[in-house]
Order: sequence, then C-alpha cells, then structure tokens
Amino acid sequence: MLEIAERLLAALTDGHRVAVATVVSMTGSAPTVVGTSMAVDDTGAALGSVAGGCVEGALYDLCTSVLAGAAPGVQEYGVTDDDAFAVGLTCGGVLRVHARELGPADVPVLAAAARGDEAVLVTALDGPLPDAVPRVDRSGLVRVMGPDGGVELFVEVSSAPPRMVVYGALEFSTALAVVARAAGYRVTVCDARAVLATPRRHPGADEVVVDWPVRHLAQQRLGVRDVVCVMAHDDRFDADLVLAALRSGAGYVGAMGSRRTQDRRIAELVERGATDAELAGLHAPIGLDIGASTPGETAVSVLAEVLASRTGASGLPLTDLAGPIHRPARTPHP
Repeated sequence: MLEIAERLLAALTDGHRVAVATVVSMTGSAPTVVGTSMAVDDTGAALGSVAGGCVEGALYDLCTSVLAGAAPGVQEYGVTDDDAFAVGLTCGGVLRVHARELGPADVPVLAAAARGDEAVLVTALDGPLPDAVPRVDRSGLVRVMGPDGGVELFVEVSSAPPRMVVYGALEFSTALAVVARAAGYRVTVCDARAVLATPRRHPGADEVVVDWPVRHLAQQRLGVRDVVCVMAHDDRFDADLVLAALRSGAGYVGAMGSRRTQDRRIAELVERGATDAELAGLHAPIGLDIGASTPGETAVSVLAEVLASRTGASGLPLTDLAGPIHRPARTPHP
C-alpha cells in the first residue's frame, strides 16, 4: 500500500475511515506486483488499482465489507477459483489479497513513504504481531515464530525513489523529467545556463540546479538504481562529464548525440583512460529505436531503454516473444 501512501495519508488526515486491500503474494501470470493496493474510504471513493483493473469490483466490495465491520483477512483471486471469470482475472495467475482498515499506527509509516523516505510496514496475516520482525530488502511474506506458534507476516518495503540526473536544460529534458517522474524516479535537471535551468521551464523535475555539470556530478552519491542522462552535447565538458558518470556508480548512463558525435566522444573517452568495460556501459546514442523525433517521443525512447536496461529485458515487441510477460527486476527496485 505504500505506493499510494500520499493519498491514503490525505484521506486519514481528513478524518476518513479507510480500508485497504493489498496483494501479499501471487503465482503464475498477473499484471501487478506484490504490495500493490486498492483502498476505499467511508465516502465510497476508491484509491489505487490492482491487477490492471481485473479484480477491482471484487476488491471494492471486500474493502467496503471491512468498513462495515467484517474481520480483516486474506482472499484469493485467480483461475483456480470457481468464480475466477466473475472477477475477471483470466490471465492465468492467482493473487492473495489481504484487506484491513487503516488506523493511527499506520500514519507514521505512510508519512515516511509519502516523503520518499525508507519505510517498512508489517502486517500479521494469521496471528498476533510478534515483538521481533526480521529485516528484509523487498516486500514479501515472512514466516516467524510467535508466542502462540508460527505467524505469517507480510512485510512491505518502500525504499527511497531511484534518482535520474539529467544534464542539459533542453526541451528533451523537460519531457524526460515528466515521464521519468511518472515511472517513480526523483528527477534532477542540471545546467550551467541559469536562463534555461528554471523550475518554470522544467515543471516535471523534482529539482532544477544551476551548476557546472561536472562539478555537480562530483557532489552526487549514486547507486545501481540511479540513472544519469547527458542530454546536451557541449565540447567544453562532454567527455569529462560522461566519464565521470560512468565512474559514478549509476546503474545506467546514457548520452544524446549523433553517430558522428558518438565517434568523437568515444575517442575522447579513450584518451582520458576509459576502459573497455566502462565504454560498454555507455548507452549512446541514448534511447531505443522506436522512430522518435519530438521531445515527447524521445523521452519515451530514453525511458524505455532505462527500464529495459534495469530489468535485462530485450526491448522487443511482446508479440515476438514467448514466456511470462511480467518478470521481476534484475536489480533491486521499489
């Protein structure tokens, strides 16, 4: 439920009662991830979505029954159920969903998640909550021993959002900030030109910084979940910036430019001591081949490559592939 923490917190702060149904496990093919939730408040308003709309009607009824006094509990939805087609989950998977009413004890965790801080929410599914809960890195089920025997827990983990640092305050950067933020990234746009690097020009960015790009990057602490996109080519700093990005720890580094620009960039990187492994980690020209030309289209192309790189996916049309559509990420992600 932490993916909709801000909306849940707002409803509770306004004095509403809220029941939430959360996916605690799934088997087979299902268009969702563990921890995804749908909630209903005491006005009948629905918040969030589960399984791409397949089971929303059933979960709405489940939440309203909890608000009406039904005990919290776990329900299963899937093709193995007699009523599978009634709830619409026909993709071959089975979802286990836990529903309960939120209370004051949930507010601090929801507030932390809404701020983008690390947050952990523990729900006991079949017994009292034990005093000690093991630490886990991602959301999932945990079985522990309680005072009355084994207890199944659902531990939901919300990490700080991954970062995307975009260098160059162009129209391409404006569009990229919008789509990247929608995909869960905290976006910083940086450019040395104050007239271009303004919040008004980049409303989709979380942060707009006026600074020399190489100096700004040297001050950042990036990890494998983070992204650096060099969207402006400037001979004064291009090679230095790209090399610093490749050595920054970021999981994805991409740079915009023509084939000719990329050839010059590679030569300059080699002159600066870039290794073969570092050069192999550079996505340039940036983006997937989808025929993009406008800033909006280019932003989609770039984000698609970022996601494919993160998950190890092929980037090919699903029509041409076999096997499960929904796969876990290759590297940790919220």
